[in-house]
Amino acid sequence: MSDPNTPLVESPPVAEVAAPQKVVETVSGSEAVEQVAEAINALPLAEDTMFVLRLFEQMDAASPMMRLVIAASIIGGSLLMIGITRFIIGRRIKRLEAIPDEKFRALRWQAQDLVPSGEMKLFWLRVWKAVSWVISSIFVLFALTGLFMSFSWSLNIAARLIVMLASGIGYIWNGFAGYLPNLITIILIVMAARYLIRLIGLVFEGIRSRRIYLKNFYPEWADTSFGIIKLMIYALTAVIIFPYLPGSSSPAFQGISIFVGVLVSLGSTTAVSNVIAGIVLTYTRAFKVGDQVEVAETRGRVVERSTFVTRIQTLKNVIVSVPNSMVLNNNIINYSKNMGQSGLLVHTGVTIGYDVPWQTVNELLISAANKTENIAETPPPFVLQTSLEDNYVSYEVNGWTRSPEELPKIYSNLHANILDEFHGHKVEITSPHYRAVRDGNENTVPEVIPREEAAEDDKLA
Repeated sequence: MSDPNTPLVESPPVAEVAAPQKVVETVSGSEAVEQVAEAINALPLAEDTMFVLRLFEQMDAASPMMRLVIAASIIGGSLLMIGITRFIIGRRIKRLEAIPDEKFRALRWQAQDLVPSGEMKLFWLRVWKAVSWVISSIFVLFALTGLFMSFSWSLNIAARLIVMLASGIGYIWNGFAGYLPNLITIILIVMAARYLIRLIGLVFEGIRSRRIYLKNFYPEWADTSFGIIKLMIYALTAVIIFPYLPGSSSPAFQGISIFVGVLVSLGSTTAVSNVIAGIVLTYTRAFKVGDQVEVAETRGRVVERSTFVTRIQTLKNVIVSVPNSMVLNNNIINYSKNMGQSGLLVHTGVTIGYDVPWQTVNELLISAANKTENIAETPPPFVLQTSLEDNYVSYEVNGWTRSPEELPKIYSNLHANILDEFHGHKVEITSPHYRAVRDGNENTVPEVIPREEAAEDDKLA
């Protein structure tokens, strides 16, 4: 038994060796304390963990009853904390289990559920069970430490457990505390980028809806411009926060970055060209959604313009996806671009012999145009005499329409009306490719069948 007048703790002589690792040398009369010192010296300790040695010096100097009281306190406190932890987290788990699956918010991207609500419920249950297990395991180690502290021969084991716990908790805390400034910086940068994108989006939304006017900036540029600016902000944000990421300077992280960069560079040549072509088409205003266009021998209405392709609905109701790079590299015919007040000019030609007066030909062509559906009466159709050939005169009839989507049907009806008008007036349509065998004054003008009779014959058939 130690003298009560003697101080409980005497600091043993300690000698420190230069970094990177500190070695503690202790001198004690107790074999148990020497074993503890050896156990502590075998571990990389910080200065904060030196209390372990002093604690065990006090335990060795104390009476067995005091040692048992301290050990029982540690064990009892640990078991109490285990019970409290399991009680609190157990109640939380029961509450989660009682909540219906649909009450949990699913991990969703747009309209697609990436993780359903039922899976999210199961995820949170597993998280809380893992937290309960980790906390309980820590207090179990504390209880084991108290148990080993009850005996002199197991003090070295208790020392190792305490050092392991103290070092582990200290490592985690120091890592978190050390990374906390970087984490705060990343959060601030991401929040700033997010609100900047939101502010810019409101501006472009105003431009799109024509509530905001910018000189020489068209509303149809708003979506593309906002997409480009948003992508630039994302890229700049990633570049700024990259040095603050844990392990950003490690060789493994750099290797992954190089690998991803090589994959993107090898596989995105065509994609990048389509993206650039799409941007050029947007800012050149070659066409917009709803226009009747002809691109690369594809004629129809533009139904979609995306980053990579332009989709055209043909007159046969077929959707054709044309890569933007192909659109840019071909001539683009836009039938809807300059509709103006008059509309789109429809024209076709015929060849008539010199025996027919040109006044008659002009009258018949204009009459055929006026009878054609979707050809406007104002401005009126007109006829041009385009050439005087050896055996015939070339005529061109022109009319205006505001229905470019009906062009094939308009041309078909116009040609049919021209045939009806000329055949009805016994006027022969000639051509360089036309050949006929004549006997006397016989011509090749067929008998005209009225439209009404032809329709009745079709019904009977």
